[in-house]
Amino acid sequence: MPAMTAVDADARAGAGTPGEAVGPLVRGVVVLRRLTEAGGTLSPSALERATGLARSTVDRITGTLGRMGYVRLDGRDVVLTSRVMELGNAYLAALRLPALLDARADALADELDESVSLAVADLDGIRFIHQATRRRALSVSFRIGDLLPAERTAPGALFATEWTEPDWTRWRERRAEDAQDASFPAVPPRAEPTNDYSSPASSPGSCADSFTERVERARRDGWAVDDQLIEPGLVAVSVPVRDPGTGRVACVASVVSHTSRHSAADLRTSLLPRLRTAVRAMETDLRTAPAPEPGPAPAGLATWTTASKHELGRDFVESLARGLTVLTAFGEGRSALPLTEVARATGLSRATARRALLTHEHLGLVTARPDRTFTLTPRVLDLGFPPLSRTTLPRLAEPHLRALADAVREPTALAVLTSDGKEIQYTAGAGTSRVLTVRIAVGTRLPATATSLGRVLLADTSAPLSPTLTEVRSQGYALVDEELESGLRSIAVPVRDRTGRTVAALNVSTHAARRTLRDVVADLLPALHATAARIQQDLHTASRFTHVPPS
Repeated sequence: MPAMTAVDADARAGAGTPGEAVGPLVRGVVVLRRLTEAGGTLSPSALERATGLARSTVDRITGTLGRMGYVRLDGRDVVLTSRVMELGNAYLAALRLPALLDARADALADELDESVSLAVADLDGIRFIHQATRRRALSVSFRIGDLLPAERTAPGALFATEWTEPDWTRWRERRAEDAQDASFPAVPPRAEPTNDYSSPASSPGSCADSFTERVERARRDGWAVDDQLIEPGLVAVSVPVRDPGTGRVACVASVVSHTSRHSAADLRTSLLPRLRTAVRAMETDLRTAPAPEPGPAPAGLATWTTASKHELGRDFVESLARGLTVLTAFGEGRSALPLTEVARATGLSRATARRALLTHEHLGLVTARPDRTFTLTPRVLDLGFPPLSRTTLPRLAEPHLRALADAVREPTALAVLTSDGKEIQYTAGAGTSRVLTVRIAVGTRLPATATSLGRVLLADTSAPLSPTLTEVRSQGYALVDEELESGLRSIAVPVRDRTGRTVAALNVSTHAARRTLRDVVADLLPALHATAARIQQDLHTASRFTHVPPS
């Protein structure tokens, strides 16, 4: 468990918290951070130990987060859901860099067949805002939102070229207090110093007193190398992407590999030139990008929290819910907002919005600017984003499939079309306790044309459609009656991505003796559509700035 931070101490004792700060909001943020550090899942008793909060407080906070859709109860565990990613999405949308530069990063990763990342500065650390990772047996496991100490990375040396003396002082204090980097859960603990400089983890280049030398080299060269500073075998080369208006480092692009593929010296000769070319294109994109059009602000948030409070009473912590909704007021075209705009966007009073912003500033999630506006900081990504940024569609769908199966007392399944378009492959499912039921294992393949799942998927293809598939596309569902097996009836609907493209299909199966064809459509189709909508909502939230594989 990471070392206790000042925020944790405030949650436990209330010491050092500004008088106008919202206590429940502070405690709720701590709960989200502890869940994030634990990989997204903790039991209530584990949360109690990790936060130092009373069990009753943990239960009220998690109940409120559950009402917001940010967590769900899975047996005895509290589990983060993709809905909480809307907080990190607000930051990334306001930042604009991922939307403007991720295509260049992805193209470079494809060209080099190496992982490529984009990172921004976060105080004396660096935080990833985009990852284009190669899928190999030995691959880089960093995620969007992961925080790394500046001195153990190549981007950190580049950001530090712009540090002021207070920045260096903060870095030295952090190094003195946390010599093993325990407060950075995304990186392995720092190896104990030894005199064996043949080990990368104990070499002079990995010691804190050499960081200033690497910063000076980065200032002189305009690029930096990570030669196994994070972990033995991991190497990277980085180049800054500069803001066209200020000339300062907006973010840093890195190519990451391992020593069995490239040495640190090889990175400089073989990969650096192509990385520089990509960065020049990124800077052109930043210079020529049109001004952002403000997206729609969230609506009805204050009304929703008030209604939830009336319904749930003291079990709903309204000040926590309202405080978190303040973060969603920001977004594309709304990167810097005055207090009045935050209040207007959320429907909250100025006083409530002000207290929430002051609390977020104390927690490091918001910065107040000299022009009396507020902006989100990269620390918003601490609130659930990293463990969810590597999710898949089956993981998103599984709790919804279980809920649907329980509601209709029939088995449900999710499937995708194979690359040749001839078969479907089951990727997730939920069964029932019936004696006579459908049990098809995940991974099973079946002919696409003989299944409701396959027909829904085929109906979205560009190939000439048969009359049967034309009807499926027109009505929005497929109903198959005893074609795959005698007695088996199934109905399926599409699951669509953010562009409206069908990426998977969802079905419910039943026995012909239990439901007539009319009953299948009347009883099962509405629940099926509602479940598909919930899966799509989660998919659209999770995939806004991350890639969500369909299987």
